Amino acid sequence: MVFAAALAGAASAYAACPMELAVYENTETEASIDFQPTGTSATVTNSFKMSFPEGVVLDGMVIWTDGVRRARGMLMNECPEGDVTGEEIAACTVWAGIVYTVDEKGTIGLLPAEGTDAPKSLIMADLGPYMRMSALYEEGGIKQLPWDVFELRGCQE
Repeated sequence: MVFAAALAGAASAYAACPMELAVYENTETEASIDFQPTGTSATVTNSFKMSFPEGVVLDGMVIWTDGVRRARGMLMNECPEGDVTGEEIAACTVWAGIVYTVDEKGTIGLLPAEGTDAPKSLIMADLGPYMRMSALYEEGGIKQLPWDVFELRGCQE
């Protein structure tokens, strides 16, 4: 009975985790996503780091598209900071795609804004194929390609 109560408490703690503090993991490769507060950006709605067991860490962000609204995620490796050109961003972008969510009932949605409860799972569309085509795969240190699905594993304090 105590064990069941502890499990229920852990599940509700994850459900109550705000998006900007959520931690996700890809169980096949142990790659993880740690969201962090974005701050006052006018265009970036979510920020995160994706870490791989081999020590590779990528910077990530989500920007909502105009027109048909979609949560467009990007993963970048060693991008220059400050006033950069589109060409410079394209050169350091490892993945770009839509970030979908899956809730406890299996309903598919789009990544919520900060301050909203973190969903159970994330789907980063075509992440594996993009990573395979990048210089980070094998020679860049990433030995196992992540699958597109990441599960909520915790909440940062």
